[in-house]
Amino acid sequence: MSVPHRIAVLALDGVVALDLGTPAQVFGTARDEHQTPLYAVATCTPGGRPVRSTAGFQVLPDHGLELLETADTVIVPGIHAGPPLHDGTVAAEVADALRAAHARGARVMSICTGAFVLAAAGLLAGRPATTHWAYASRFRALHPAVRLDPDVLFVDDGPVLTSAGVAAGVDLCLHVIRTDHGSAVANRAARRCVVPPWRDGGQAQYIERPVPKAAATGTAATREWARQRLHEPVALREMAAHARMSVRTFTRHFRSETGLSPAQWLLQQRTEHARVLLESTDLSVDRIARDAGFGTTAALRQHFHARLGVPPTAYRRTFRAPHPPEPAPAPFADLGVVAPQRPGMSALSTTTTP
Repeated sequence: MSVPHRIAVLALDGVVALDLGTPAQVFGTARDEHQTPLYAVATCTPGGRPVRSTAGFQVLPDHGLELLETADTVIVPGIHAGPPLHDGTVAAEVADALRAAHARGARVMSICTGAFVLAAAGLLAGRPATTHWAYASRFRALHPAVRLDPDVLFVDDGPVLTSAGVAAGVDLCLHVIRTDHGSAVANRAARRCVVPPWRDGGQAQYIERPVPKAAATGTAATREWARQRLHEPVALREMAAHARMSVRTFTRHFRSETGLSPAQWLLQQRTEHARVLLESTDLSVDRIARDAGFGTTAALRQHFHARLGVPPTAYRRTFRAPHPPEPAPAPFADLGVVAPQRPGMSALSTTTTP
């Protein structure tokens, strides 16, 4: 029997309360087909001391920085105060703990302005990353060596991942679950959390964009109509006609609501549908190309590789290959478990979200 993947959430003074709770909520809902928890989440602070949150309460953790020594994933939530935001520095003990976790192969993530902490620890130099768009100018001034992209929801750069503000942390956590265990598990977790199952990391942050004045002017119904027809050619004029708008008006409303052009959005939906079919069915790649609306295997291969960095066949092998056997348990701090190799998991605490 596998043990849950151990996630350590590192809370610093001025921690954003929503960001702090996001990993436990989202990862805590991820279960396998037997309803066994796949992740265990615990919170730590420097010295195990209380820290202030942005919501008017203090956080009293169960662990100190030693939790990072054996965690499989380390997550730094956003902060709204402290040296990482003011002068781009972080306490030496925190920087050392983060660098040590990264050096031994732990996955390191940040939510919102938690990216300032990772950058201050030297983990983002030369890497692509994102943070809340409102802090982009400050981030660039403090960390010019980081390849900051403030226009996306999250950035997955292998062992280091960063997300934009607030709800983008949910998107990043679901993306990690999908990477570890596939779309079916991630979609079930999203359903438990009552959030959209997937927003691509390249989708634009919602930055100073007007909200439609009335539901009648929106494009949501047309997006759902198009989703039901991914296997068919869907032209821009057809979408505009369904929404009872001119092409120009429809395109303007569509971009204001999604951050994407209709063509970009359709390509995103087709790619995601192909990804789910590759993970969950034995259909041929040629059939999947047709069912997802790409028409030909060559077109599917081109767009799939451009978006995900691998061809469809390699992606399928990654998610359908048999898992390696679990290693024998060994002590994990005072909890007595050990992390198997990804995507098997291990436990920081016995507390999980129902």
